[in-house]
Amino acid sequence: MNDWNPRSESVLADPLGACDAMRPCCPVAHSDYLGWSLFKHADVMRVLNDPATFSSAVSAHLSVPSGIDPPAHTGYRRLLDPYFAPQEMTTFEPICTGIARRLMHRLEGTVEIMEAVAHPFALEVQCAFMGWPDELQEALRSWIRRNHRATLSGDRATLNAVAAEFQALVDGLIAERERDPRDDVTARLARETLDGLKLSVPELTSIIRNWTVGELGTIAASVGILVRGLARDPELQARLRGDPTLLPTAIDEILRVHGPLLTNRRKATRDVEIGSRLIRAGDRVTLMWTSANRDEEAFHEPTEVRLDRQDGPNLLFGAGIHVCPGAPLARLELRVLMEALLDELPGWKVLEERLARYPTGGYDRLVVRFSREGS
Repeated sequence: MNDWNPRSESVLADPLGACDAMRPCCPVAHSDYLGWSLFKHADVMRVLNDPATFSSAVSAHLSVPSGIDPPAHTGYRRLLDPYFAPQEMTTFEPICTGIARRLMHRLEGTVEIMEAVAHPFALEVQCAFMGWPDELQEALRSWIRRNHRATLSGDRATLNAVAAEFQALVDGLIAERERDPRDDVTARLARETLDGLKLSVPELTSIIRNWTVGELGTIAASVGILVRGLARDPELQARLRGDPTLLPTAIDEILRVHGPLLTNRRKATRDVEIGSRLIRAGDRVTLMWTSANRDEEAFHEPTEVRLDRQDGPNLLFGAGIHVCPGAPLARLELRVLMEALLDELPGWKVLEERLARYPTGGYDRLVVRFSREGS
């Protein structure tokens, strides 16, 4: 039985509105496409805090660490979290800032944000962080597009072919570092050991793939959402220019209201009841991130951007043991880019916007007119 159709045109055209409509009337909804969808903040938190009942091992491909359950998950996180430690971010910040400022110098007049800013910034920062050459950016961008189409189609043969392409890319990067040893993030990963054993090639590929797909897609979507949100709110723009220390809070709050990541998956390991609905062992469970972050029972005036908000926990980067390990890097990227935009381009006006289609959040097209003299 289907309670809703997440692939209907009405849902794809307005995913935020669809979630807002489903949450009060059918907070635990079934569909053939997503299995059980959870729309309420409390239900999503219940799943996140019970990994024994709701397994993250949902992919046919190895997914480290996001698709690994305890106790193995603990070892992987202990190994990988230091790559995003405060000192690592402090060291990387000048590089990230330089990329953002160089992008700003090319902007003036009418700009399509996704093509001119969001994707180029995400790609250049990711390559710089991993120690990859700039010429790899276009290959990565092309691969991400094919991966997105394959994910949406659900065609297993296409998904396998796209996965094999990424495996070949990682093989080449690792082989290059074996020929020419260096000290970058990719080389450090290739030297890592877990329980006395070097990470296997599938483990390395999975880690790099998760970091690449997660960072590039989420950062690009977030940039579009933030630019659109601030362009529509000149008062908030002015407040942030006057007090840049408020920017991290504003970024998290804008992305709570309109999240860059729509869903995440789990699998029930036993029969369990949520919201009077019986979920059977083996059933798919889909966490509706954007809906949970707009839940009226968790957030007062949930669709309002409030910098003094102190109610429900923001699930922008998840929660529990699988909270996003790359969140410090993502926050750094978004902060320095928005600082650059606010500093150098005082006048913003949205001319055209088109939402992205599931499974991508944010905008597929966002045309903004910038003025360096203000407006």
